[in-house]
Amino acid sequence: MTSRLNPYLSFDGDARQAMEFYEEVFGGTLALNTFGESGMPDPAYADKIMHAMLETPSGFTLMAADTPPGMEYRPGSTFSVSLSGDDAAELRGYWEKLSAGGAVAVPLEKQMWGDVFGMCTDRFGVPWMVNISEPAS
Repeated sequence: MTSRLNPYLSFDGDARQAMEFYEEVFGGTLALNTFGESGMPDPAYADKIMHAMLETPSGFTLMAADTPPGMEYRPGSTFSVSLSGDDAAELRGYWEKLSAGGAVAVPLEKQMWGDVFGMCTDRFGVPWMVNISEPAS
């Protein structure tokens, strides 16, 4: 898989409805993963969206999630730019440059879903997510 750059939207509990709406607008294939499916024990978040991805016939990719417990939902700051793929060296290089002089919210490290993931805000105030997936075998 080549590296991909796309918007990542944050919602306050209505990510499923929003992404289903965008699927109606743009068409394509929508994948939804809940916090409950990922092992979150809090029943209040079991059906909330931990990660959603819409891939459209036009080549658009839109990702989203409900704001997880412990993180503040801030209207007006509900987007990030997502870099994802399986080229670890390339993506780690982007991470190093983007996080230099910025602020790291989530260190780039292995996560409960198995990928290496991190979140930072660059020195210009742009929020970034980097996800390195394991190459398909």
